[in-house]
Amino acid sequence: MAKYKIAVIPGDGIGPEVTNATRTVLDAVAARFRHEFVYEELLAGGIAIDATGEPLPVATVASCRNSDAVMLGAVGGPQWDTLPGECRPERALLGLRSALGLYANLRPAVLHPALASACPLHPSIAARGIDILFVRELTGGLYFGARGRRDGANGPEAFDTESYSVMEVERIARMAFELAGSRRKHLTSVDKANVLESSRLWRETVLRIAAEFPDVRLDHLYVDNASMQLIRQPDSFDVLVTSNMFGDILSDEAAMITGSIGMLPSASLGRPGTPGLYEPIHGSAPDIAGQNKANPLAAILSAAMLLRLSLRLPVEAAAIEQAVARVLAAGYRTADIFEKDKAGAAGKPVGTEAMSLQVAAAVKEG
Repeated sequence: MAKYKIAVIPGDGIGPEVTNATRTVLDAVAARFRHEFVYEELLAGGIAIDATGEPLPVATVASCRNSDAVMLGAVGGPQWDTLPGECRPERALLGLRSALGLYANLRPAVLHPALASACPLHPSIAARGIDILFVRELTGGLYFGARGRRDGANGPEAFDTESYSVMEVERIARMAFELAGSRRKHLTSVDKANVLESSRLWRETVLRIAAEFPDVRLDHLYVDNASMQLIRQPDSFDVLVTSNMFGDILSDEAAMITGSIGMLPSASLGRPGTPGLYEPIHGSAPDIAGQNKANPLAAILSAAMLLRLSLRLPVEAAAIEQAVARVLAAGYRTADIFEKDKAGAAGKPVGTEAMSLQVAAAVKEG
């Protein structure tokens, strides 16, 4: 029996609900495949601020480093919105990425056939399917650059700085090319090279790295055009690689065209041997917290990525993904999907816990 240590950071809002649901599914995997998952629950985000006065306690970082992988729910909420920027819950997420050296964020955006009627795009576009992998640089760019406030010619002003090194672009580009090579061998690099000097460096570097991957077709899009093409012809994309901010925005757009932001998982990865961080891309949704309404599928699918990428358990990962597909095909829908599904009248509305139990049962059935 293999034993794995998973650090669990429930966080704020719906975070505890979706992480509990995910543990239910992971326990089903453990029972079927004879593994042992040992969970260590840790503080980060708003709940950590209330308990310790800081969003990311040192003890949390230490425990994450000593784990095989980290599973995160969500952080943030309106009760902490008035805190200074460096003290807000979201700094926990940025701090974890930095502390663990997690420079690549993988966000698959897949439109499940059972959810085609929940896609807001024209049915003829949805029918062609959507299967995109976003590879987002995670520790550089605007989110980590110099920032501040100052007196300007027109009074007080604020600034945030976009900065990338060649090394940062090289490593994210190589990962993206490798991933594209394992899929449909098509990589799209997204930038704003017609305006930004950081994007010109980005494009030059990606072009140079492309020579190492002659079997992968590379093209480039400005970010504004990429946002349009995601709506116009999402099936034209395979893997997209982009900077921190652009990737954040575009992957959220992709979430909506695949039915719900509650369906999209993510993985944040660093050097081999570094524990990965796995989380749904949705926020803490405080308006529905504690009401058993949250969609746990993004968190559950993030656990599938955890199994595949950190624990090297591809069969077990596929078991979760297949179980989710079967449950959706059977008509089970949390509220976020049920309300958008044009075929929703035939669906079966369920809450967070019931959805996780359905997926767990499907995992056990095999």
